[in-house]
Amino acid sequence: MTMPKFTEAQLEEAIIELFQAQGYDYINGDKLHRKYDDVLLEEDMRKFLSHRYSNLTDIELEKVIKKIKYIPNTPLYMGNREAFYLVNEGFNLVRDDSALAPIHIEYIDFENPENNMFKVVNQYTVQDVRERRPDLILFINGIPVAIFEFKTAIQETTTVYNAWKQITIRYNRDIPSLMKYAFLSVISDGANTKLGSIFTPYEYYYSWNKANDTEKVSNGISALLTMIHGAFAKDRVVAILRDFIYYPDSDKKDTAIVTRYPQFFAANKMLENIKLHLKPHGDGKGGTYFGATGSGKTNTMLFLSRLLATHDRETFKSPTVVILVDREDLSDQTSKLFEGSKRYLKTEKVKTIGSRAELKQELSVNESGGVYITTIQKFEEATGLLSERTNIICISDEAHRTQTNVGSKLKYTDVGVETSYGFAKYLRDSFPNATYAGFTGTPIDETIHVFGEVVESYTMKESTDDGITVRISYEPRLARVITNKEQVAEIDNYYKEVEAQGANIEQIEASKRTMSKVTQILNHPDRIRKVAIDIVEHYEKVVSEKPEIVQKAMIVCSNREHAFNVYQALKSVRSDWFIAKKTDRDDLSKQELEKLESLPKVNIVATRSQDDVKEMYDLLGDAKHRKMLDTQFKNNDSNFQIVIVVDMWITGFDVPSLAVMYIDKPLQKHTLIQTISRVNRVFEGKDHGLVVDYIGIKRAMLEAIKTYGGEQESPIDELEVTLKIFRNQLSLIDELLVNFDASDFYCGTPAERLLCLNRGAEYVQRLHDMEVRFMYLSRRMKSAYEIVFPSGELTDEETEKAQFYMAIRSIIYKQTKGNAPDAEIMNKQVQQMIENAIASTGVEDIVNNDKQELFDESFLDELDALEMPITKFNALLKLLRRAIDQYGGTNQVKAIEFSERLDRVVEAYNNRDSQFFVSEVAADFINSLSDEIMKILKDLQTDMDSFKDLGISYEEKAFYDILIKVRNEHEFEYADEKCIDLAKAIKDLVDDKAQYADWSSREDIKSQLNMDLTILLYENGYPPQWNDEVFEQVLGQAENFKKSTN
Repeated sequence: MTMPKFTEAQLEEAIIELFQAQGYDYINGDKLHRKYDDVLLEEDMRKFLSHRYSNLTDIELEKVIKKIKYIPNTPLYMGNREAFYLVNEGFNLVRDDSALAPIHIEYIDFENPENNMFKVVNQYTVQDVRERRPDLILFINGIPVAIFEFKTAIQETTTVYNAWKQITIRYNRDIPSLMKYAFLSVISDGANTKLGSIFTPYEYYYSWNKANDTEKVSNGISALLTMIHGAFAKDRVVAILRDFIYYPDSDKKDTAIVTRYPQFFAANKMLENIKLHLKPHGDGKGGTYFGATGSGKTNTMLFLSRLLATHDRETFKSPTVVILVDREDLSDQTSKLFEGSKRYLKTEKVKTIGSRAELKQELSVNESGGVYITTIQKFEEATGLLSERTNIICISDEAHRTQTNVGSKLKYTDVGVETSYGFAKYLRDSFPNATYAGFTGTPIDETIHVFGEVVESYTMKESTDDGITVRISYEPRLARVITNKEQVAEIDNYYKEVEAQGANIEQIEASKRTMSKVTQILNHPDRIRKVAIDIVEHYEKVVSEKPEIVQKAMIVCSNREHAFNVYQALKSVRSDWFIAKKTDRDDLSKQELEKLESLPKVNIVATRSQDDVKEMYDLLGDAKHRKMLDTQFKNNDSNFQIVIVVDMWITGFDVPSLAVMYIDKPLQKHTLIQTISRVNRVFEGKDHGLVVDYIGIKRAMLEAIKTYGGEQESPIDELEVTLKIFRNQLSLIDELLVNFDASDFYCGTPAERLLCLNRGAEYVQRLHDMEVRFMYLSRRMKSAYEIVFPSGELTDEETEKAQFYMAIRSIIYKQTKGNAPDAEIMNKQVQQMIENAIASTGVEDIVNNDKQELFDESFLDELDALEMPITKFNALLKLLRRAIDQYGGTNQVKAIEFSERLDRVVEAYNNRDSQFFVSEVAADFINSLSDEIMKILKDLQTDMDSFKDLGISYEEKAFYDILIKVRNEHEFEYADEKCIDLAKAIKDLVDDKAQYADWSSREDIKSQLNMDLTILLYENGYPPQWNDEVFEQVLGQAENFKKSTN
């Protein structure tokens, strides 16, 4: 929309009208009978107080007014804070008549907003240190609680920033007598309207972009409307003053935080939903809040905790709030905030729980109230029941990482086999009647099963539009590789040799899988060197463009070895980066320097393993060393500017100055969103965060943003399908082991269970075919199990059975015969061969290196055009309908030759931009089925009825199609009906030959088929003139068909 030309005066008039429409009284300040140094509208206050507390004497009334009137002006922060607490909490007035009990006085009626007096006043001159005249002031019961400052939208030179300076610098300096009551501050130029406190830095002032649940917003004049409807409607402004302005307990820094609209709506809606689902009447699923990573979820949890403590006392009866975070480092951030907010939370009992004993102590004695912060890991078997109260509310931060493993695992102990469960189950055992609410930046199916539906969401796109997080730009710089055919062939031969030596087939398979993974390529020394050179050049360029701004970088690697190799490579390219020093700056004070440690510019953050080589072991250090790195990386003065990570720090880690993220790890789904969101934090001078991609995550990123960046639908339907697959596989294994007695496993002592497992493994291995089939089925069952397990849909019996079969699988898998190499030895051997087989062709910029901003036009177009891949489930289901058993029979599924695999992975790797990866379950199924089946399935859908009309089965139709196709290509006469009969005859013939499992590799059967088919076609006069080529095509189809159905 084009902006109407507004002068400041017109803008002011427009805003006054909007306030009047909300039921505010308007008065021109010049018409008020007052002295310029009187700030409160005492008449209004007197009127409100005497109406509400009608039995106060005149002297008592004056006392109440003086109490708020004579709060000291300086220091302003102390005065403003004192005034806020007085207005927010009220006070107990000791009566003049000592026979009367003290009475609690409130300056605003929070329960009944309509009982208050609301006024907007312009031209209100205030005489203090200097004389000033703010544009507009909002009074409630005579207290000037909000100040508005306007700048014209016409002149480009005066902006909303000037309005901010006017309030936070000039007014705070010159008229503290007024400003000590200003708890809200609004700056506007007509096009931008933003809200904060009078102490809020400019970059943290935000628009209020939503008046109610239904209307979403844009900017411009409409943002002004939603600010006034959304934040200043009478009940809204009272609600904000009551619960949504936050002063920390410590007054060391001038901090006053005003809610942002997504936090306001989320906290209120979560409160309502928790009330609805509270046990014993509800189901205890308080709901899921989905808020874009970086949009202030921790503050939303703080607001919600306050609401739970102070609202609906009849329902909640002073609840205990347990805030669950997922790791110690997150716990620090959350603990600092909550423990420093005791007055806001209205309880002294705000504690971070350090140990399980303390948890037990606190919660078993505490009958009500209190806010406890703890990590989910504190819950384990020994915790046992802590409290059966129904007014315990567990709020879980980044719920998807912690809460959903309600599952159980088998554990080998010295007495045998025992079952252990996931934290979430123990948590529920501790508080069986609590209500659980989940906060997450990336909801996944399991979150929904555990916490209930998404109650409110604030998406990545909204957060970027609102400027709460900065834009993320994406820059692909893929590092390609090529393979050498002869050397790849050597790898195949190696595997054949170890098989001949008697190595375990499953382990050979596993080694092939490991060695053909993308990580092998990522870790290639040649490629790492080229990527390192590119990172150095790229980062130096980024820094040189804005030398005055701190821009830290993160490099994400696929595993610890990869990270260490990148570190070494960077060291050889830029050794001066590895000289330890505190800082590059020369303008730091002694105190600032004391906070810094002497460090190189580049450091790795990863856990170390007992088996690391000495150099790597020393470099990675212990938890204390990582904690120190954490503090230093967050310090903008530190020389530590670039961090190399694998899994740590890529989620829940906040460093606003982090500007560039180099990704060299295949990421997917919520981890991908969490990772790229590390660079979206607001920081002075930073206009966007940059994601540089060396590996090709574009497709995965589009999909993840499509899934998590928009409105959330609850993704539950897929569960049904996987459950079917799981149960199907389970029953097939049941049938396979129908004669084995496993009762000891289900009912025996740990030692009996262990022996039973070993007997099971021996039983399965009696016949080679049985072992192959068992390993095949159990692998699929295990993949499906991992998906369905967290949902809590499996019966205990199914869970136990699945664990029994997986344990047998694991025993068989680990066995190797004699001195044949196991998977580890094979991997080492092959790794060397792969390094020789691959050469890196260097890093290239794709599409002339156009950066792309997430959510700009072209990006949104791509997002719309993106068809999500058929979910793994649909693919599985369609394929499963071809009764899985045809697969097994006694046919051993042949591994695709290794060279093809490696080629395919290299090719897939190089084409990642255009490719998506499906999860392993689906990939396994799909790889092992030939395209023919896919083709048949497709045909099946498109002309489901055409073969029914022909009166043939769809297997017969495959032959019918080829007969018709060959006839048309070679242009000879042969009637369609005759093709139908012939197709049936061919199918019978092929079926007859294919009853031997190994038929496709036995030449005698093949040549027999060949002969019979020749005779069959000849007798049926197809084609009329004999033609070898035609025959080859039909025979090819017959072989192909039978292979793909086997």
